[in-house]
Amino acid sequence: MTMVSQDSRDVRSDGEPPWLRPRSVYVHIPFCAHKCGYCDFASLAGADDLADRYLDALDQEMRRGLEGRPRVETIFIGGGTPTRLEPWQLERLLVRIRDLVELTPGGEWTVEANPGTLDDRKITVLAEGGVNRISLGAQSFQPSSLKALERNHDPEDVPRAVALIQHRFERWSLDLIFGAPGSTLDQWRDDLERAIALGPSHLSCYGLVYEKGTSLWKQWNAGEVQAVAEDVEHDMYAMTIDRLTHVGLRHYEISNFARPGHESQHNLVYWANDAYYGFGLGATRYVNGVRSSNTRDLLAYLRRIEQGQEATGPTERLDLEQRARETAVLMLRRLDLGIDREDFRTRCGLDLDALCGESLARSVARGWLIDDGRRLKLSRTGLFLADTVMSDLL
Repeated sequence: MTMVSQDSRDVRSDGEPPWLRPRSVYVHIPFCAHKCGYCDFASLAGADDLADRYLDALDQEMRRGLEGRPRVETIFIGGGTPTRLEPWQLERLLVRIRDLVELTPGGEWTVEANPGTLDDRKITVLAEGGVNRISLGAQSFQPSSLKALERNHDPEDVPRAVALIQHRFERWSLDLIFGAPGSTLDQWRDDLERAIALGPSHLSCYGLVYEKGTSLWKQWNAGEVQAVAEDVEHDMYAMTIDRLTHVGLRHYEISNFARPGHESQHNLVYWANDAYYGFGLGATRYVNGVRSSNTRDLLAYLRRIEQGQEATGPTERLDLEQRARETAVLMLRRLDLGIDREDFRTRCGLDLDALCGESLARSVARGWLIDDGRRLKLSRTGLFLADTVMSDLL
């Protein structure tokens, strides 16, 4: 398969640079069987009866927001749980997206899936509907960790779902979370080995974050659960890097590993700070230099779209310096590409060293960044202190 270039200096075939006009589309499906305790996304359980009405509203929003069937390089349907939809609802959604968006040859179309919601019918709908990549939310193979995270699938659901996916999709990814309350280094080692044994071409491994307002955050704040010790979480991340790179999964972003050619092209758009469309409940978009987000209230979203109004909530237009600093932070997440000085000047109109040279020099002196004169990249030590490095840049 021909993949989209990762070089953010590329221009579109129409001559317009990709950071000015969207080259990606995100579509949000908020429905879930259960709201996981750690989840801070715009998702909700017990609202499946609104799915058809939501798809109607989503159709209207996309029709208004997409002009002239734009050509894009990636499509991503996330959630929530997109595969919570019934097969005919999934088919309806895919048909509408194909009608409104042209995916470039070799482009990437990803759908997020929960292991407990996949079956042959849904896999067939996705494969025949144009989807060419599945992102499977495994999170853990440990019953105790799944319980702590309030996941509603069992460990055996993951290999069952993978068996279905492998027959129809060459490109697929697993999501894992380390640092669940009560988890140990040995348990995380077991999670990694069981994931590797399934043969994914892409793995996303995230350290658990206690997002304010979530069920898990409230439990932690009340002393009902305890976070994994920092040194244990450090060792879990180090083990992840060493083990996955040893089996040929390249560490290309802070939390992401892939076989060559299987990187998430959609997320690379975000990490380059390029423009993208976003539709659905709570969805964010970045178009013509303006970042905006839809309301996270489902009934408000439905009413406003049905009345011909915008569902947009917070909107911001970053000034030149703000956007440049944000771009630098996002680019640093890419371990191979890092921040290319020439590319940065072309994209942002500012000199990287004039903008934040003192901050960069401090991190280089501390051994957190590697500077070869052209690019700046996180070092091995810097990976564990990335939040500090990035906060200093901002």
